[in-house]
Amino acid sequence: MDELLLVPGSAARDLSDREGFDTDFLGVPVPVPALAGIGTVLLTYTHFSVLMRVDKRLAAVTALGIDGEKLMDLDRSGIQWRLDPRLPEDQQTGERLYARNDIDRGHLVRRASAVWGDTRAEAAQANEDTFHYTNAAPQAAKFNQGLDLWLGLESYMQEHAADYGRRLVVFTGPIFGKNDPVYRSVDIPLLFFKVAAFLQDGKLAATGYVVDQTPQLADLPDVPRPAAVDEAPPLGPFRTFQVPVRDIAALTGLDLDQLIAADRMPIASELPNARVTSTWRELLSPECLDLDFDLNGD
Repeated sequence: MDELLLVPGSAARDLSDREGFDTDFLGVPVPVPALAGIGTVLLTYTHFSVLMRVDKRLAAVTALGIDGEKLMDLDRSGIQWRLDPRLPEDQQTGERLYARNDIDRGHLVRRASAVWGDTRAEAAQANEDTFHYTNAAPQAAKFNQGLDLWLGLESYMQEHAADYGRRLVVFTGPIFGKNDPVYRSVDIPLLFFKVAAFLQDGKLAATGYVVDQTPQLADLPDVPRPAAVDEAPPLGPFRTFQVPVRDIAALTGLDLDQLIAADRMPIASELPNARVTSTWRELLSPECLDLDFDLNGD
C-alpha cells in the first residue's frame, strides 16, 4: 500500500483526526482488504476508510463499521460534495465527471449507515465525510435511484443477522472489467459488490452481493456503449445477486481470504471449484437470501 500523499498547502489538517474503519469493530480482527500489485492509498474518515486505486481515480473498496444501536436520523441538506485535500486532484474524480449528464455520484459507503455515534456531533461528522468524491462512484441516475434492495440489504442484515452488539461490517466497491466504458478519462464500472461481515454464534460470518448497471449505462447518450452489451447478455436492470465471496475476490483481486473462509452461502462450500458467476443467486427480496442459518433465529 502506498504512503498517503499530501497536497502542499492543503487543508489536510481538517481530516487529521479521522480514525477510519476500526479493524476490531466486531471483536474479531477484520482488516481492510488489500490489493496487491496496484498503487493504492488508504484514506480514513469517521467510521469508515476508503482504499483508493490511483490508476482508476476511484475506490478499490470502502470499509464501514455500522453500530445499529447508535444510528441517528440526520438529513443531508446543505452538504456539498468535496475533494479530499489529502490526495492530489489527479488521483480522484471531481465535479467534472458528473457535470451536465445523467451520471450520479453514487455513495459507496451508504450515508445512512455511517451516521451513528455517541454524540450528535460524531454522527454529523460521519454524515459530512460520506460526501467526499473518494466515496463516490459514477452510476447511471436511474440505477443509483433504483437500488432499494441493494441498499436495503445493509439494513436487513443489520437488523436480523448482526445480533452481536448489533454490529455489522460492510465492504463495498466497483468491479472493474475490460468492458467498462471510459467517460471523461474515467472507467465507469459496470458491476459493484458488497460483502457484509458479522458475528453469528460467536464466529465470523460473511455474505457477498453483486449488482449490475450495464443496461442503464447503455441508455446514456454521452457515455460509450458498454462492450458487454454486445458480447454477452447483461445481468439486467437493478438486479441484485447473492454470490460466493470467492467470486468477488476473483473479479476484483482483493484479498478476501478471511471472508471467503467465513462465507455463509451454502453453495460456496458445496461447490468450491464452481466457475465464477455460475452459482450466483438472484434476489427479489431479502427473504431470498440463501444462508446456512436462520436470520430470524427460528
